[in-house]
Amino acid sequence: MLVAKYKKHVLNFNTPAGTSRGVLKDKNSWFLYIWDTDKPNIMGIGECSIIPKLSIDNPIKIEKILHALCDDINNYTLYYSFLKENFPSIYFALEMALLDLKNGGKSIYFDSEFSRGEIGIPINGLIWMGTEEYMKTQMIDKINQFSCIKMKIGAISFEKELSIIKWLRKTYGYDFELRLDANGAFSLNNVDEILSILSEYNIHSIEQPIKQGQWNEMAKLCKRSPIPIVLDEELIGVNSSEDKINLLDKINPDYIILKPSLLGGFEASNEWITLAELRGIKWWITSALESNIGLNAIAQWCSTYNNKLPQGLGTGSIYSNNIDSLLEVKNGFLFYNAKNNVDVYY
Repeated sequence: MLVAKYKKHVLNFNTPAGTSRGVLKDKNSWFLYIWDTDKPNIMGIGECSIIPKLSIDNPIKIEKILHALCDDINNYTLYYSFLKENFPSIYFALEMALLDLKNGGKSIYFDSEFSRGEIGIPINGLIWMGTEEYMKTQMIDKINQFSCIKMKIGAISFEKELSIIKWLRKTYGYDFELRLDANGAFSLNNVDEILSILSEYNIHSIEQPIKQGQWNEMAKLCKRSPIPIVLDEELIGVNSSEDKINLLDKINPDYIILKPSLLGGFEASNEWITLAELRGIKWWITSALESNIGLNAIAQWCSTYNNKLPQGLGTGSIYSNNIDSLLEVKNGFLFYNAKNNVDVYY
């Protein structure tokens, strides 16, 4: 017989994380533990992670749903449809915990060369929004470690952000990839001018230049933009196969980004990848600011694909009270190191 429990953990950012939706100082996660009474020493763990104003999960109801799921864990399949539609982060936690339990409760969610410690995953260095000085300080730190830099924009004035990009290219040249993430910060009135100006600085791509939900406008923008466009928030809440197909066919972006916590887990994200590849749309995977527990599972899942693009999985060091990690970053790559021998059952 299965038994389950959950535990809340508030993750505190080392430095307030600036986004176009505001500044994050902390973020809630819940850890879901599942074990079988016949083998009580083998426990699977999953993480329910939400981002305020982005996740569709109702934060007020999360613990109520987790409590109900734990009380009825032997009938967990009955919750699938409801969780996928309404609480994708809880579905992801359930999917994670069951995988871990199935594989012996050793934090091995997917067996691969990565999870065996044989290869690393290329990742980008992330630059959070903030003052001009703070953003430059981050860049100086990241530029020698990563061949791909991702810069969040849209929180301060565009003029200041542009001056940072100019400084970055003038100081460090063009031998590294520069991605931008706008989080829907620009309007239909100014987006074309902004994209035109940014295109002078060899920008690899820009995520979600306008807010999600504007399919017609986004489709037109993808056709005329001088910078390849990436869909991120646009995918959240799009659950059925038919709706996924309609979105990809309508907008036809250059790239999509997969965040399992926001999309309803690995199964749902796998479907996005399959549909995208059939249409020649490229993709990469990023975390949704999970703790090292969720990040570990996402990295292992990512490693099952032969995707050479830098992934957005370098978020393990952003919290002051993160869970001890089996992951480590070396020279722009993420590695799994089982020898770390950490207590994963925090």
